[in-house]
Amino acid sequence: MPEAKAAVLEQFDAPLVLRKFPLPSKLEPGAALVRTQMAGVCGTDVHLWKGQLPIELPVILGHETVGRIGQLGEGLERDWTGLSLKAGDRVTWTSTTSCGECHYCVEKGQPTRCPRRRAYGIGYRCDEPPHFLGGYAQFHYLRPRTNIFKIPDDLPTDAVIGAGCALITAIHGVERICVESRAGVSSVQQTGGRAEAKKGQMPVLCSLWRDHLVVQGAGPVGLAALAVAKNAGARRVTVVGGPKHRLDLARHFGADNLIDLDQLRQPLQRIDAVRQLTAGYGADAVLECVGLPAAVNEGLEMCRDGGKYLVLGHYCDAGTVPFNPHIITRKQLQVFGSWSSEPRHLRAAMDFLRATPAQFPFAAMITHRFPLERAHAALTTTASWQSAKSVIVP
Repeated sequence: MPEAKAAVLEQFDAPLVLRKFPLPSKLEPGAALVRTQMAGVCGTDVHLWKGQLPIELPVILGHETVGRIGQLGEGLERDWTGLSLKAGDRVTWTSTTSCGECHYCVEKGQPTRCPRRRAYGIGYRCDEPPHFLGGYAQFHYLRPRTNIFKIPDDLPTDAVIGAGCALITAIHGVERICVESRAGVSSVQQTGGRAEAKKGQMPVLCSLWRDHLVVQGAGPVGLAALAVAKNAGARRVTVVGGPKHRLDLARHFGADNLIDLDQLRQPLQRIDAVRQLTAGYGADAVLECVGLPAAVNEGLEMCRDGGKYLVLGHYCDAGTVPFNPHIITRKQLQVFGSWSSEPRHLRAAMDFLRATPAQFPFAAMITHRFPLERAHAALTTTASWQSAKSVIVP
Protein backbone atom coordinates (compact mmCIF):
# COMPACT_ATOMS: atom_id res chain seq x y z
CA MET A 1 0.00 0.00 0.00
CA PRO A 2 1.49 3.41 -0.97
CA GLU A 3 2.47 5.75 1.85
CA ALA A 4 3.01 9.49 2.22
CA LYS A 5 4.71 11.75 4.76
CA ALA A 6 3.24 14.12 7.31
CA ALA A 7 4.59 16.31 10.11
CA VAL A 8 2.76 15.28 13.27
CA LEU A 9 2.10 17.04 16.57
CA GLU A 10 2.42 14.19 19.08
CA GLN A 11 3.08 16.22 22.24
CA PHE A 12 2.26 19.83 23.09
CA ASP A 13 5.19 22.22 23.11
CA ALA A 14 7.46 19.55 21.59
CA PRO A 15 9.02 19.23 18.11
CA LEU A 16 6.82 17.95 15.30
CA VAL A 17 7.67 14.43 14.17
CA LEU A 18 7.86 13.26 10.55
CA ARG A 19 5.70 10.15 10.07
CA LYS A 20 4.45 7.99 7.20
CA PHE A 21 0.85 6.84 6.83
CA PRO A 22 -0.84 4.66 4.20
CA LEU A 23 -2.83 6.50 1.56
CA PRO A 24 -6.49 5.47 1.33
CA SER A 25 -7.07 2.62 -1.12
CA LYS A 26 -10.61 3.78 -1.85
CA LEU A 27 -12.40 7.10 -1.37
CA GLU A 28 -15.80 7.54 0.23
CA PRO A 29 -18.55 8.90 -2.05
CA GLY A 30 -18.19 12.68 -2.12
CA ALA A 31 -14.60 12.66 -0.85
CA ALA A 32 -11.39 13.75 -2.57
CA LEU A 33 -7.67 13.10 -2.25
CA VAL A 34 -5.52 16.16 -2.92
CA ARG A 35 -1.76 16.43 -3.36
CA THR A 36 -0.63 19.34 -1.17
CA GLN A 37 1.05 22.22 -2.99
CA MET A 38 1.37 24.65 -0.09
CA ALA A 39 0.24 24.85 3.53
CA GLY A 40 0.22 28.04 5.56
CA VAL A 41 1.48 28.23 9.13
CA CYS A 42 -1.13 30.16 11.10
CA GLY A 43 -0.84 31.79 14.49
CA THR A 44 -3.55 29.38 15.61
CA ASP A 45 -1.14 26.52 14.83
CA VAL A 46 1.27 28.07 17.32
CA HIS A 47 -1.45 28.23 19.98
CA LEU A 48 -2.39 24.61 19.27
CA TRP A 49 1.24 23.55 19.52
CA LYS A 50 1.39 25.24 22.93
CA GLY A 51 -1.68 23.32 24.08
CA GLN A 52 -4.03 26.32 24.27
CA LEU A 53 -7.01 24.44 22.84
CA PRO A 54 -8.18 21.04 24.16
CA ILE A 55 -7.57 18.85 21.10
CA GLU A 56 -6.80 15.16 20.85
CA LEU A 57 -3.32 14.10 19.76
CA PRO A 58 -1.69 13.08 17.51
CA VAL A 59 -2.78 15.55 14.85
CA ILE A 60 -1.47 16.85 11.54
CA LEU A 61 -1.63 20.63 11.87
CA GLY A 62 -2.50 22.94 8.99
CA HIS A 63 -5.87 24.45 8.06
CA GLU A 64 -4.72 26.77 5.24
CA THR A 65 -4.00 24.57 2.25
CA VAL A 66 -3.88 24.57 -1.55
CA GLY A 67 -3.48 21.40 -3.57
CA ARG A 68 -4.26 19.62 -6.82
CA ILE A 69 -6.96 17.00 -6.99
CA GLY A 70 -5.56 13.50 -7.34
CA GLN A 71 -8.77 11.49 -7.00
CA LEU A 72 -12.46 12.30 -6.75
CA GLY A 73 -14.92 10.11 -4.89
CA GLU A 74 -18.16 9.05 -6.53
CA GLY A 75 -20.68 11.86 -6.78
CA LEU A 76 -18.23 14.73 -6.25
CA GLU A 77 -18.50 16.68 -9.48
CA ARG A 78 -18.68 20.39 -8.59
CA ASP A 79 -17.18 22.85 -6.14
CA TRP A 80 -19.14 25.08 -3.71
CA THR A 81 -19.78 27.66 -6.44
CA GLY A 82 -20.99 25.10 -9.00
CA LEU A 83 -17.83 24.83 -11.11
CA SER A 84 -16.99 21.36 -12.41
CA LEU A 85 -14.11 19.48 -10.76
CA LYS A 86 -11.63 17.05 -12.26
CA ALA A 87 -8.29 15.48 -11.42
CA GLY A 88 -5.48 18.04 -11.67
CA ASP A 89 -7.60 21.04 -10.68
CA ARG A 90 -5.99 23.41 -8.19
CA VAL A 91 -8.29 23.83 -5.19
CA THR A 92 -8.62 25.18 -1.70
CA TRP A 93 -11.34 24.56 0.88
CA THR A 94 -12.83 25.78 4.13
CA SER A 95 -11.16 24.17 7.10
CA THR A 96 -14.50 23.36 8.71
CA THR A 97 -17.84 21.88 7.74
CA SER A 98 -21.09 22.41 9.64
CA CYS A 99 -23.96 19.92 9.78
CA GLY A 100 -26.57 22.19 8.16
CA GLU A 101 -29.33 20.72 10.32
CA CYS A 102 -28.89 21.87 13.93
CA HIS A 103 -30.34 24.78 15.94
CA TYR A 104 -27.45 27.11 15.07
CA CYS A 105 -27.19 26.13 11.40
CA VAL A 106 -30.90 26.39 10.64
CA GLU A 107 -32.69 28.55 13.21
CA LYS A 108 -30.01 31.03 14.25
CA GLY A 109 -28.06 31.33 11.00
CA GLN A 110 -24.72 30.91 12.79
CA PRO A 111 -23.14 27.76 11.37
CA THR A 112 -19.80 28.61 12.98
CA ARG A 113 -21.42 27.61 16.29
CA CYS A 114 -22.57 24.21 15.02
CA PRO A 115 -21.80 21.65 17.77
CA ARG A 116 -20.86 19.06 15.13
CA ARG A 117 -18.43 21.39 13.37
CA ARG A 118 -14.88 20.04 13.12
CA ALA A 119 -11.77 21.53 11.60
CA TYR A 120 -8.97 20.10 9.47
CA GLY A 121 -5.62 20.42 11.19
CA ILE A 122 -7.33 20.76 14.57
CA GLY A 123 -10.17 18.34 15.24
CA TYR A 124 -9.07 15.04 13.65
CA ARG A 125 -6.61 12.50 15.03
CA CYS A 126 -4.12 11.30 12.44
CA ASP A 127 -3.53 7.83 13.91
CA GLU A 128 -6.90 6.78 12.52
CA PRO A 129 -7.76 6.37 8.80
CA PRO A 130 -7.87 8.32 6.55
CA HIS A 131 -4.96 9.92 8.48
CA PHE A 132 -4.32 12.90 6.15
CA LEU A 133 -6.66 15.49 7.65
CA GLY A 134 -4.27 18.43 7.97
CA GLY A 135 -2.11 20.52 5.67
CA TYR A 136 1.37 19.65 6.97
CA ALA A 137 1.52 16.58 4.74
CA GLN A 138 2.16 15.47 1.18
CA PHE A 139 -1.52 14.67 0.70
CA HIS A 140 -4.79 15.89 2.18
CA TYR A 141 -8.00 13.85 2.39
CA LEU A 142 -11.16 15.92 1.95
CA ARG A 143 -14.13 14.31 3.64
CA PRO A 144 -17.62 14.30 2.09
CA ARG A 145 -19.40 17.69 2.32
CA THR A 146 -16.14 19.66 2.40
CA ASN A 147 -16.61 23.14 0.93
CA ILE A 148 -14.18 22.95 -1.99
CA PHE A 149 -13.31 25.95 -4.17
CA LYS A 150 -11.64 25.66 -7.56
CA ILE A 151 -8.94 28.35 -7.82
CA PRO A 152 -9.00 30.49 -10.99
CA ASP A 153 -5.84 30.49 -13.11
CA ASP A 154 -5.27 34.20 -12.46
CA LEU A 155 -5.16 33.77 -8.67
CA PRO A 156 -1.68 32.69 -7.47
CA THR A 157 -1.31 30.05 -4.79
CA ASP A 158 0.93 32.48 -2.88
CA ALA A 159 -1.96 34.95 -2.64
CA VAL A 160 -4.42 32.34 -1.38
CA ILE A 161 -2.04 31.06 1.30
CA GLY A 162 -0.62 34.51 2.05
CA ALA A 163 -4.16 35.61 2.92
CA GLY A 164 -4.85 32.25 4.57
CA CYS A 165 -7.61 32.01 7.14
CA ALA A 166 -6.76 35.55 8.28
CA LEU A 167 -8.64 37.21 5.43
CA ILE A 168 -11.83 35.16 5.76
CA THR A 169 -11.72 35.61 9.54
CA ALA A 170 -11.39 39.37 9.08
CA ILE A 171 -14.26 39.53 6.59
CA HIS A 172 -16.51 37.72 9.05
CA GLY A 173 -15.42 39.94 11.93
CA VAL A 174 -15.80 43.27 10.14
CA GLU A 175 -19.19 42.11 8.88
CA ARG A 176 -20.28 41.60 12.48
CA ILE A 177 -19.41 45.12 13.65
CA CYS A 178 -21.01 46.88 10.69
CA VAL A 179 -24.18 48.87 11.25
CA GLU A 180 -26.07 46.94 8.59
CA SER A 181 -24.48 43.59 9.41
CA ARG A 182 -27.61 41.75 10.48
CA ALA A 183 -29.57 42.64 7.36
CA GLY A 184 -26.45 42.00 5.30
CA VAL A 185 -25.88 38.52 6.65
CA SER A 186 -29.49 37.56 6.05
CA SER A 187 -29.47 38.78 2.46
CA VAL A 188 -26.20 37.01 1.67
CA GLN A 189 -27.43 33.74 3.13
CA GLN A 190 -30.65 33.95 1.11
CA THR A 191 -28.72 34.36 -2.14
CA GLY A 192 -26.53 31.35 -1.52
CA GLY A 193 -23.42 33.37 -0.75
CA ARG A 194 -23.66 35.74 -3.72
CA ALA A 195 -23.60 39.33 -2.51
CA GLU A 196 -23.73 42.29 -4.88
CA ALA A 197 -20.64 44.50 -4.72
CA LYS A 198 -18.66 46.79 -6.99
CA LYS A 199 -15.70 45.17 -8.70
CA GLY A 200 -12.90 44.75 -6.19
CA GLN A 201 -15.02 45.89 -3.25
CA MET A 202 -15.54 43.57 -0.32
CA PRO A 203 -19.22 42.54 -0.05
CA VAL A 204 -19.29 43.28 3.67
CA LEU A 205 -22.41 45.45 3.34
CA CYS A 206 -21.56 48.12 5.89
CA SER A 207 -20.80 51.81 6.26
CA LEU A 208 -17.30 52.56 7.56
CA TRP A 209 -16.52 55.57 5.41
CA ARG A 210 -16.70 58.09 8.27
CA ASP A 211 -14.95 55.92 10.84
CA HIS A 212 -11.49 55.88 12.38
CA LEU A 213 -10.50 52.30 13.15
CA VAL A 214 -7.64 50.92 15.20
CA VAL A 215 -6.24 47.47 14.43
CA GLN A 216 -4.31 45.85 17.27
CA GLY A 217 -1.72 43.62 15.66
CA ALA A 218 0.30 43.67 12.43
CA GLY A 219 0.39 39.93 11.83
CA PRO A 220 -1.67 38.13 9.18
CA VAL A 221 -5.02 38.74 10.91
CA GLY A 222 -4.21 42.38 11.59
CA LEU A 223 -3.10 43.03 8.01
CA ALA A 224 -6.19 41.27 6.69
CA ALA A 225 -8.43 43.34 8.96
CA LEU A 226 -6.65 46.47 7.72
CA ALA A 227 -7.27 45.47 4.09
CA VAL A 228 -10.95 44.68 4.70
CA ALA A 229 -11.53 47.92 6.61
CA LYS A 230 -9.82 50.09 3.99
CA ASN A 231 -11.69 48.35 1.18
CA ALA A 232 -14.98 48.80 3.04
CA GLY A 233 -14.29 52.53 3.12
CA ALA A 234 -12.87 53.27 6.57
CA ARG A 235 -11.74 56.91 6.63
CA ARG A 236 -8.60 56.27 8.68
CA VAL A 237 -7.01 53.11 10.03
CA THR A 238 -4.28 53.04 12.67
CA VAL A 239 -2.29 49.84 13.17
CA VAL A 240 -0.66 49.04 16.51
CA GLY A 241 2.03 46.37 16.24
CA GLY A 242 5.50 45.25 15.30
CA PRO A 243 8.18 44.30 14.44
CA LYS A 244 9.29 46.72 11.73
CA HIS A 245 8.94 44.35 8.76
CA ARG A 246 5.27 43.79 9.64
CA LEU A 247 4.65 47.52 10.06
CA ASP A 248 6.22 48.08 6.65
CA LEU A 249 3.64 45.70 5.20
CA ALA A 250 0.88 47.54 7.06
CA ARG A 251 2.02 50.79 5.49
CA HIS A 252 1.96 49.13 2.04
CA PHE A 253 -1.58 47.88 2.78
CA GLY A 254 -2.72 51.46 3.37
CA ALA A 255 -2.42 52.10 7.10
CA ASP A 256 -2.82 55.82 7.77
CA ASN A 257 -0.95 55.70 11.07
CA LEU A 258 1.43 53.23 12.71
CA ILE A 259 2.07 52.78 16.43
CA ASP A 260 5.27 50.80 16.94
CA LEU A 261 5.36 48.53 19.99
CA ASP A 262 9.14 48.87 20.11
CA GLN A 263 8.85 52.63 20.49
CA LEU A 264 5.79 52.83 22.75
CA ARG A 265 6.27 49.91 25.12
CA GLN A 266 3.63 50.77 27.73
CA PRO A 267 -0.14 50.36 27.20
CA LEU A 268 -0.88 53.87 28.50
CA GLN A 269 1.52 55.32 25.94
CA ARG A 270 -0.27 53.53 23.11
CA ILE A 271 -3.71 54.50 24.41
CA ASP A 272 -2.60 58.13 24.59
CA ALA A 273 -1.22 57.92 21.03
CA VAL A 274 -4.60 56.73 19.74
CA ARG A 275 -6.38 59.57 21.55
CA GLN A 276 -3.99 62.10 20.06
CA LEU A 277 -4.82 60.77 16.59
CA THR A 278 -8.56 61.05 17.25
CA ALA A 279 -8.85 64.56 18.71
CA GLY A 280 -8.88 63.09 22.19
CA TYR A 281 -11.97 60.93 21.71
CA GLY A 282 -10.70 57.50 20.77
CA ALA A 283 -11.43 55.27 17.77
CA ASP A 284 -14.90 54.53 16.44
CA ALA A 285 -13.99 50.83 16.39
CA VAL A 286 -11.03 48.80 17.61
CA LEU A 287 -10.25 45.37 16.15
CA GLU A 288 -8.21 43.03 18.36
CA CYS A 289 -6.09 40.81 16.11
CA VAL A 290 -3.30 39.82 18.49
CA GLY A 291 -4.42 36.78 20.45
CA LEU A 292 -2.92 38.10 23.71
CA PRO A 293 -5.44 38.58 26.56
CA ALA A 294 -3.79 41.78 27.86
CA ALA A 295 -4.47 43.47 24.52
CA VAL A 296 -8.22 43.42 25.21
CA ASN A 297 -8.08 45.72 28.24
CA GLU A 298 -5.81 48.06 26.30
CA GLY A 299 -8.06 48.06 23.25
CA LEU A 300 -11.22 48.85 25.21
CA GLU A 301 -9.57 52.06 26.42
CA MET A 302 -8.69 52.98 22.82
CA CYS A 303 -12.40 53.14 21.88
CA ARG A 304 -14.36 56.38 21.93
CA ASP A 305 -17.49 56.57 24.06
CA GLY A 306 -20.21 54.65 22.23
CA GLY A 307 -17.63 52.85 20.10
CA LYS A 308 -17.25 49.22 19.11
CA TYR A 309 -14.73 46.60 20.11
CA LEU A 310 -14.18 43.35 18.20
CA VAL A 311 -12.30 40.41 19.71
CA LEU A 312 -11.02 38.59 16.64
CA GLY A 313 -7.65 37.10 17.56
CA HIS A 314 -8.64 34.64 20.30
CA TYR A 315 -9.52 31.42 18.49
CA CYS A 316 -7.56 29.55 21.17
CA ASP A 317 -7.55 30.04 24.93
CA ALA A 318 -4.44 32.04 25.80
CA GLY A 319 -5.56 32.60 29.39
CA THR A 320 -7.31 35.27 31.44
CA VAL A 321 -6.50 38.75 32.71
CA PRO A 322 -8.15 40.98 35.35
CA PHE A 323 -11.00 42.85 33.72
CA ASN A 324 -13.15 45.80 34.82
CA PRO A 325 -16.63 45.72 33.19
CA HIS A 326 -17.19 49.31 34.34
CA ILE A 327 -15.17 50.39 31.29
CA ILE A 328 -17.81 48.93 28.96
CA THR A 329 -20.67 50.52 30.92
CA ARG A 330 -19.03 53.91 31.36
CA LYS A 331 -18.04 54.17 27.71
CA GLN A 332 -21.29 52.56 26.45
CA LEU A 333 -19.29 50.19 24.28
CA GLN A 334 -20.56 47.49 21.97
CA VAL A 335 -18.34 44.42 22.29
CA PHE A 336 -18.35 41.73 19.60
CA GLY A 337 -16.80 38.32 19.22
CA SER A 338 -16.27 36.56 15.90
CA TRP A 339 -15.35 32.90 15.48
CA SER A 340 -13.90 31.43 12.30
CA SER A 341 -15.84 31.97 9.04
CA GLU A 342 -18.36 30.55 6.59
CA PRO A 343 -17.98 29.34 2.98
CA ARG A 344 -19.35 32.62 1.63
CA HIS A 345 -16.47 34.46 3.26
CA LEU A 346 -13.97 32.33 1.34
CA ARG A 347 -15.76 33.11 -1.91
CA ALA A 348 -15.65 36.83 -1.08
CA ALA A 349 -11.97 36.55 -0.19
CA MET A 350 -11.06 34.90 -3.50
CA ASP A 351 -12.92 37.56 -5.47
CA PHE A 352 -11.20 40.23 -3.39
CA LEU A 353 -7.73 38.77 -3.96
CA ARG A 354 -8.28 38.62 -7.72
CA ALA A 355 -9.50 42.20 -7.92
CA THR A 356 -6.94 43.94 -5.68
CA PRO A 357 -3.50 42.27 -6.06
CA ALA A 358 -1.62 45.56 -6.36
CA GLN A 359 -3.41 47.38 -3.54
CA PHE A 360 -3.32 44.43 -1.13
CA PRO A 361 -0.42 42.15 -2.16
CA PHE A 362 -1.14 39.20 0.11
CA ALA A 363 1.30 37.07 -1.92
CA ALA A 364 4.08 39.26 -0.52
CA MET A 365 3.10 38.16 3.00
CA ILE A 366 5.03 34.92 2.41
CA THR A 367 8.56 35.57 3.61
CA HIS A 368 9.73 32.09 4.66
CA ARG A 369 9.32 28.75 2.82
CA PHE A 370 10.12 25.36 4.34
CA PRO A 371 10.08 21.77 3.07
CA LEU A 372 7.88 19.33 4.96
CA GLU A 373 10.93 17.94 6.75
CA ARG A 374 11.41 21.35 8.39
CA ALA A 375 7.79 21.88 9.42
CA HIS A 376 8.77 22.43 13.04
CA ALA A 377 11.16 25.21 11.99
CA ALA A 378 8.29 26.81 10.09
CA LEU A 379 6.19 26.68 13.24
CA THR A 380 8.84 28.17 15.53
CA THR A 381 9.67 30.89 12.99
CA THR A 382 6.03 31.96 13.13
CA ALA A 383 5.96 31.68 16.92
CA SER A 384 8.94 34.05 17.26
CA TRP A 385 7.43 36.67 14.88
CA GLN A 386 10.43 36.32 12.54
CA SER A 387 8.20 35.95 9.48
CA ALA A 388 5.26 37.78 8.06
CA LYS A 389 3.99 34.41 6.85
CA SER A 390 5.73 31.02 6.89
CA VAL A 391 4.60 28.26 4.55
CA ILE A 392 5.33 24.58 4.05
CA VAL A 393 5.90 23.37 0.50
CA PRO A 394 5.91 19.55 0.40
